[in-house]
Amino acid sequence: MTMIFKTSDAVVPAYSPTGNECALFETAWMRRLPLLLKGPTGCGKTRFVAHMAARLGLPLTTVSCHDDLTASDLTGRYLLKGGDTVWVDGPLTSAVREGGICYLDEVVEARKDVAVVLHPLTDDRRMLPLERTGEELAAPSSFMLIVSYNPGYQNLLKTLKPSTRQRFLAIEFDFLPKEREIAVVASESRLDAAKVAPLVDLARRLRMLKGVDLEEGVSTRLVIYCASLIEAGLPQREAVRAAMIEPLTDEPDVRAALIELSGSILR
Repeated sequence: MTMIFKTSDAVVPAYSPTGNECALFETAWMRRLPLLLKGPTGCGKTRFVAHMAARLGLPLTTVSCHDDLTASDLTGRYLLKGGDTVWVDGPLTSAVREGGICYLDEVVEARKDVAVVLHPLTDDRRMLPLERTGEELAAPSSFMLIVSYNPGYQNLLKTLKPSTRQRFLAIEFDFLPKEREIAVVASESRLDAAKVAPLVDLARRLRMLKGVDLEEGVSTRLVIYCASLIEAGLPQREAVRAAMIEPLTDEPDVRAALIELSGSILR
């Protein structure tokens, strides 16, 4: 099942910039240039897109890509409705027709035919050909295509080809510096910063194990979940296990080592 989210909320989601990414985003949108966001899971890529869409007053369509996502899922297909065969736009086609931002999250998870569909939208043509209807849709000036992926998580079979990568501007994301991450987690969870600090210390230690004992480190998102549980009254150790250890591994030995590590940091 393809997960599609459409938002046009005037409220600007909170976002803590780490550099000039906001200015770069605005310039890319004004110049009608596509954008590639790369960085680890849960470091703020999706929040950044939502923040900028609301800041610019643009509708946002988000598609969570997966192994079964095809080009037809994005562009549309003919369906039976009331005995008639009618064309139904996919999320990419709808975004091109209406303008706004179309964000393909973890685009490398989609099938290879998706890249072919994106190519005409990422050069000076800014066109979306629909072979089944015979249409060639010209993207309006308000349309912007954004894709993201986690380069550290992908293997050689799941990566963007150079011919696709070089059609996008790119911004690299990483986790916030310690003090900034503490502030963000405290704000999002409403837990006191002094209680958040050791959680961030633990997360930073666990991230150092990425590629050794863990496929992925602890995302800022998980730290916020953990802090939210603590703020709601759950004991710290239970919250840490539920939010910062169990999601990382199913291996009993690795899990035991992480619990021991967390105990030494959270004393």
